[in-house]
Amino acid sequence: MTIKNISIVIFLILALYIILSFRDHNFKRATDACIAGSQKLEQPMTIEEAKKFCEEQIKKDK
Repeated sequence: MTIKNISIVIFLILALYIILSFRDHNFKRATDACIAGSQKLEQPMTIEEAKKFCEEQIKKDK
């Protein structure tokens, strides 16, 4: 393999790592926002109930 091919493979591996790490970060941010919003309902849930509910809803919407 040439140096050009090796550098392309390294770049692709690095890009995939960055994309996958940001996907997890975005999921955490969406869950936190959902939990914060659920605390403003007329019948607020506990934090654990809200977290479970929000995670299920976000995974269902994917």
